[in-house]
Amino acid sequence: MDVDGEDEVNQSLTDENVFNKYKTAADVVNLALNSLIKECTPGKKIIDLCVLTDKVVADKLATSFSKVKVEKGLAFPTSISVNNVVGHFSPLLGDATVLNEGDVAKIDIGVHVDGFISVAAHTIVVQENAAQPITGRKADVISAALIAADAAHRLIRPGNKNTQVTEMIKKVAESFKCEPVEGVLSHEMKRFVIDGNKTIINKASLEHKVDEFEFEQDSIFSVDIVMSTGEGKAKDLETRTTIYKRAVDQTYNLKMQASRYVLNEINKNFPTFPFALRALDEKKGKLGITECLKHELVYPFPVLFEKAGEFVAQVKFTVLITGSGTTRLNNITAPVVQSEYKITDPSIEEVLKLETKIDKKKNKKKPAKSAAAAPAPVDAMDTSK
Repeated sequence: MDVDGEDEVNQSLTDENVFNKYKTAADVVNLALNSLIKECTPGKKIIDLCVLTDKVVADKLATSFSKVKVEKGLAFPTSISVNNVVGHFSPLLGDATVLNEGDVAKIDIGVHVDGFISVAAHTIVVQENAAQPITGRKADVISAALIAADAAHRLIRPGNKNTQVTEMIKKVAESFKCEPVEGVLSHEMKRFVIDGNKTIINKASLEHKVDEFEFEQDSIFSVDIVMSTGEGKAKDLETRTTIYKRAVDQTYNLKMQASRYVLNEINKNFPTFPFALRALDEKKGKLGITECLKHELVYPFPVLFEKAGEFVAQVKFTVLITGSGTTRLNNITAPVVQSEYKITDPSIEEVLKLETKIDKKKNKKKPAKSAAAAPAPVDAMDTSK
């Protein structure tokens, strides 16, 4: 990362080059997600799917912005979390965990081009017949996540507040007899920063609160909606953590050779973004990450769980707030779901009708007609033609 020159780089969305880098990152994420969804069939090993998706990303990025030298790569490693696993399951090589018929699978991935980031997550149900409608509680929780994501997209606009989005997520969850998962945050993003200080909380509680703020033009957010059929409380059950992020403000003189190797690889290849342990030499990585973690040189992304028997669904996407509206960069085709519940709350219905584009012509006053001016031909006034 070009730390010294970072402040000199134009980060405004009004710059076409910046916008295109966000769009390119999103295109790669969308391609990777769509490719992975087709491969998620019963019996497939999750590690094989993660490795395959990482390769799809690498191959596509190799041909993107190839005429100019820019940093590009994963901004969040591929993870596939099933059923009551809330997130961050990105196994090591050799892991035998497979997808089974009926699994609710949450696929999470992020990509950056020159530090400009797009992240996305999508939920599917693993089944041999992909066209078969999803019903029952699986349909309820996926519907809740999809509709809450749609509502959040429409509410994220200049002048609105993050608390409005949180309240809407809660209302949608109640409509489908589900709960938003606690501890999940949507972050403002900047160049090389995936977790900015401005956040939208998925579920507000006494233990989980964030500062209120107003959305502003020329800003970027990763919007993360996570719903549960259970209580919405995620717990660490001590499944091995494999995703970490460098704590850039921490230093320590590590003792073990394996630890120094790990830190050197992180500083060289993943100085600001989360990474999967499998991206390192596996033996040295598993050994060396422990000392790095002990001295707080890295942050862990633990594998979290809802209660056994419950289902968790996730929809994550990147939005750009510009003068023309709020652009959602990731919008993967939703699975066919048939929930027994429907949206009946008028406040939700009203939000779902909001436009995401700003019609700049709508509020402009038409110039007054001159008394001597001849009437315009009818077909010239018909702007629909």
